[in-house]
Amino acid sequence: MMKRVLCIGMVLMLLFGALGCAAGANNEVQEAAATSRLQTVLERGHLIVGTGSSNIPWHFVDENGEYAGFDIEMAKILANALFGDPEAVEFVEQSSDSRIANVLTGKVDICIDFLTITSARAQQIAFSVPYYTEAMGLLLPKAGKYSSYDELMTAVNSGEEVTIAVMQNADAEAYVQAAVPGAKVDTYEEQALVYQAVASGQADGGVCDKSNVSYLVGENPDLYFDAGIYFNQNNFAAGMDPNDQVWINYVNTVFIDCMTGMTFQQYNDAYEKWFGVQLPEPAVGKPSVFH
Repeated sequence: MMKRVLCIGMVLMLLFGALGCAAGANNEVQEAAATSRLQTVLERGHLIVGTGSSNIPWHFVDENGEYAGFDIEMAKILANALFGDPEAVEFVEQSSDSRIANVLTGKVDICIDFLTITSARAQQIAFSVPYYTEAMGLLLPKAGKYSSYDELMTAVNSGEEVTIAVMQNADAEAYVQAAVPGAKVDTYEEQALVYQAVASGQADGGVCDKSNVSYLVGENPDLYFDAGIYFNQNNFAAGMDPNDQVWINYVNTVFIDCMTGMTFQQYNDAYEKWFGVQLPEPAVGKPSVFH
């Protein structure tokens, strides 16, 4: 009888101990939620986003003095999820070298600013799931000598001089040769001058980001077309405080849903607006994070 009582006592002690651990873990979860950036943002009543202002179609100031671009749309999607109001967001303009610092010092809630995922940056900040995969592309003039990439390459391979414009940088030659092996490289100090060279016929094509190709073709279909080749892929994501898992989880949930779930139309509308493309509806069945 005494042994049975002792066994029951031990079982009760283990049970209460387990319940105590569970309660402690639950308290930790509640404390994390209470101190998270998510709670701070909700109590403040608006989102603070670090972004840029000089890179169409990602972020720029339009003729009305308002921030516009795809990064801005992603910020508004997040604000709408938080408050039911896409305009409940304050933008903090930042330079590219202050993006990580602004997140880590708490100056902004999140950085949505043409931010490429790299392993080095991932040692400093937490990245959201990617919301766009960038690459280098080739822009061709609608009124140019070549109606397709194959025609252009045939000309190069037959010894014809083909000139490709690119913005001046350390990798300019490599970018052009990756796109059009054997082409003559013509460098320009500004990206806008590359587009002008292509449109005016000074160059037979121009190498730039795929997002810029999509935007220019969508805005000027009579001037340009997309050659359809892409290289040097990289992912864009939002940057957050790495020590705030509650906030990271929330942002990822919102982004995943807008790309694949119930709020897909918001992402699709933004994508069509800035890249001129309507995305396919999310497939029914096994869910996919990316399109």
